[in-house]
Amino acid sequence: MSAWVYILASRPYETLYTGVTTDLKRRIYEHREGLVPGFTEKYGIRTLVWYENHPEIAAAITREKQIKRWRRQWKFDLIEKMNPAWEDLYLTLNQ
Repeated sequence: MSAWVYILASRPYETLYTGVTTDLKRRIYEHREGLVPGFTEKYGIRTLVWYENHPEIAAAITREKQIKRWRRQWKFDLIEKMNPAWEDLYLTLNQ
């Protein structure tokens, strides 16, 4: 089963959230609509700024844990490599 690691942001260079899921569109929709109680809802973190696909959930979880240990600047660099304008990538998931 394919899995995704993703990063959400409140605004560019502000609060970030790193997560993992097997259904990226559904999970991001839940964050955007405030259906996920907790950190993302509390801090208004709704913008999908980076994601990465993995063939297995175990690999995605390992990658998520790795990214969560990173310094903030490394996460910014990772985001900007894929998404230099910090655009909301959720809007491109249906294309």
